[in-house]
Amino acid sequence: MAKPIITLNGLKIVIMLGMLVIILTGIRFAADIIVPFVLALFIAVVLNPVVQLMTRWRIPRVLAISLLICLIIMVAVLLLASLGTSLNELARTLPQYRSSLHVPLQNIQPWLERFGVTVSADELIKYIDPNAAMTFVTSLLTQLSNAMSSIFLLLLTVVFMLLEVPQLPAKLQQLMVKPTEGMAAIQRAIQSVSHYLVLKTAISLVTGLVAWGMLEALGVRFAFVWGLLAFALNYIPNIGSVLAAIPPILQVLVFGGFYQALIVLAGYLLINLLFGNILEPRIMGRGLGLSTLVVFLSLIFWGWLLGPVGMLLSVPLTIVVKIALEQTIGGRSIAVLLSDLSDK
Repeated sequence: MAKPIITLNGLKIVIMLGMLVIILTGIRFAADIIVPFVLALFIAVVLNPVVQLMTRWRIPRVLAISLLICLIIMVAVLLLASLGTSLNELARTLPQYRSSLHVPLQNIQPWLERFGVTVSADELIKYIDPNAAMTFVTSLLTQLSNAMSSIFLLLLTVVFMLLEVPQLPAKLQQLMVKPTEGMAAIQRAIQSVSHYLVLKTAISLVTGLVAWGMLEALGVRFAFVWGLLAFALNYIPNIGSVLAAIPPILQVLVFGGFYQALIVLAGYLLINLLFGNILEPRIMGRGLGLSTLVVFLSLIFWGWLLGPVGMLLSVPLTIVVKIALEQTIGGRSIAVLLSDLSDK
């Protein structure tokens, strides 16, 4: 009698894994549709506390949402205009990089030869094609000009989500078998995600502003672009701040020299130490409830599934999945694996 039970359990696991593969494949193929919806959902989660605060000031909800969206559109237009100007200037200066790289490569050549690495600066220069970089920047500018329509549709989706918030709890309660437990789990997920996103946005904004100010003080060109990059990539856990530091350091190494690049590197290390390792853990409080390994693996998984937006939202998406798993008997063991037991 034991063998059929084992076979049945094994068959159920295989069927569940097959269904999971089908669902994930469908999500990946439908990423162009799902990603804007997910992004709009998380933006609505961040903005809803602001809307609720404005309604407490006796501002009608529709007017509060309209004022908030208008403010966001104005800020977005100003940022895109400044970014477009900076990228245009960057595209014009890219041909200078090839001639400027010759001197740093010649300086590095004797240092590499000490370690038995024989390279020729003249040969390396031949492989550097500024036209490829110019093509990339030009395509980026084209995508930037086409981004306004996507941003408009995204914000329109956010508006309808925010308008739907007062009616949403009643609708969800009617769909649930256990409304009390289900609504408590949804409320906990919203609070966790909102807490993380609001604090992460504030820390990322300060990080970007400090990086911009540091680069401006050191006279680094395109400081605004690198500050904006530091703000955006700071949402990516573990590796985002490292990736944001690479372009400005390489730029300073080419145009400013080795010692100025070391100063910029030290500045980024100080910023990441102060905000990433000291300030952020204290402000976040008890932690995310996720282990460090799970945070890193979630970055890879959601990046594969949803692209760059999945990498930016990897932590809140994993938090939602973990809370959802905790509501089922079979999923609680998986939720324990995702948890950071040191927080308890």
